[in-house]
Amino acid sequence: MITKETGLIRIVSLNANGLRSATSKGLIEWLDASDIDIICLQETRLQEHQWLESHKPALWHTHLFPAEKAGYAGTAIYSRLPFVQVKNGLGFDLCDSEGRCTIATFEVNGKTFDVASVYIPSGSSSELAQARKDEFIEKMLPIFKSWRDENRSIVFCSDVNITHKDIDLKNWKGNIGNSGCLPHERAWMDDVFSLGYIDTFRELNKNAEEYSWWSNRGQAWAKNVGWRIDYQIASPDWKNQIKNVFIYRDTRFSDHSPVVIDYEIVN
Repeated sequence: MITKETGLIRIVSLNANGLRSATSKGLIEWLDASDIDIICLQETRLQEHQWLESHKPALWHTHLFPAEKAGYAGTAIYSRLPFVQVKNGLGFDLCDSEGRCTIATFEVNGKTFDVASVYIPSGSSSELAQARKDEFIEKMLPIFKSWRDENRSIVFCSDVNITHKDIDLKNWKGNIGNSGCLPHERAWMDDVFSLGYIDTFRELNKNAEEYSWWSNRGQAWAKNVGWRIDYQIASPDWKNQIKNVFIYRDTRFSDHSPVVIDYEIVN
């Protein structure tokens, strides 16, 4: 993995597709050996009593927000930096009953900021699933607006389950009309960015074939037939502080890959 420069903070977003599974594939050893400062995990899929020390990196600060339903959804944040505070949920049931949002507050070099780990539902399995996803993003937009009204400094790490542009998936023509590529989903992302938020990865990397998720069907991983559905979306105060971006593919912990962004902290 690219070495982090001195003075930067490295934030990672990863849909773990089950934290126990990702752990069995070396996730914790990778974290302990890395220069990552904060990792936001989605789809942890375990309860508090199942969250063992073997699922946590040594000496890190860790917080898990499980779904009420066992083996489902959930988010977590692991950090080498101490939490100022941690909040579970966003105040609506679809999010909070399924552990879909954890927000941690940090203070570094005099700057106070939030890092959110958010798991937006997939809509691909059925019309009902799509309706739940639509409800979730509809409720999210006024929250994004309120954060801007508060001038809140935040890095929103999420499996958004949406490809914003055609460049963000391999076979965009074949997926028109499918969940994750629907016009109203992409329009929702346009609305988020119109508020001033930044797609931090695309600030520095405009290249095609930069994906974060690959289907387990066929040879999608081997052929790099993927989708970029994992994002770090930052408030505008981070725009000039993005110093390095990449998607880590050397080790596979999940059907998603870690999205890695280095930021300079300027008060």
